[in-house]
Amino acid sequence: LVDGQGIPLAVSLTGGNRNDVTQLLPLLDKVPPVAGVVGRPRRRPDMLFADRGYDHDKYRRLLWQRGIRPVIAERGQPHGSGLGIFRWVVERTISWLHGFRRLRIRWERRDDIHEALLGLATCLITHRHVQRLC
Repeated sequence: LVDGQGIPLAVSLTGGNRNDVTQLLPLLDKVPPVAGVVGRPRRRPDMLFADRGYDHDKYRRLLWQRGIRPVIAERGQPHGSGLGIFRWVVERTISWLHGFRRLRIRWERRDDIHEALLGLATCLITHRHVQRLC
């Protein structure tokens, strides 16, 4: 899960043959509070852009109940839904993660080590982004 700039907000490690949509809500729950403006920190995004793998009525309803507007490409519709202009941000972040050689191909048998390397990579990506701002 990334923000509009491609900075990772939350990551999760799942098996290779799992449906992505089943991990949508646990991934949203991993997003930390965003402080800044006076008042209660925000815990959720306003909108969620996703590809066809996340198209399911149950999860659309659950996102609406959380106050998140789902913008999800529908299955069975022709391509060109317009989400590509937002989807490239996610693809760029995935390519940043693949820039770390240990994450490109998974050699570790233990998932806790791979998840730790994934967390370290997201921290480095965020740190590089913050350095560009300073």
